[in-house]
Amino acid sequence: VQLQASGGGLVQAGGSLRLSCLASGRTFSSYRMGWFRQAPGKEREFVTAITWSGSSTSYADSVKGRFTISRDSAKNTVYLQMNSLKPEDTAVYYCANQWAPSSRYSYTKAEAYNYWGQGTQVTVSS
Repeated sequence: VQLQASGGGLVQAGGSLRLSCLASGRTFSSYRMGWFRQAPGKEREFVTAITWSGSSTSYADSVKGRFTISRDSAKNTVYLQMNSLKPEDTAVYYCANQWAPSSRYSYTKAEAYNYWGQGTQVTVSS
């Protein structure tokens, strides 16, 4: 599975951005797609995830109510709509693919995911 993230950029606080993650390859066997982010000097952290069927979504408390994950199965694309952005949302955002549920790691952990995109920079100015 190959993942390509796009849509990052520079936005003022309170603004919006939509990130996209195009998946190619054996996506039909995917179980879950997730978005993580990593700010300078910090560990990669879970943002949100959606099952490939679209039946279940989950969000980190820090983005709940502001971010929305969705997917278009026909386009093999997962989206992250980010509204009411804050300077603390500044980070490189990565999309990730989980092949099957992990018995060892929660889906909120980076270790649970098998494939990663290259990341897209989101910068929110105050």
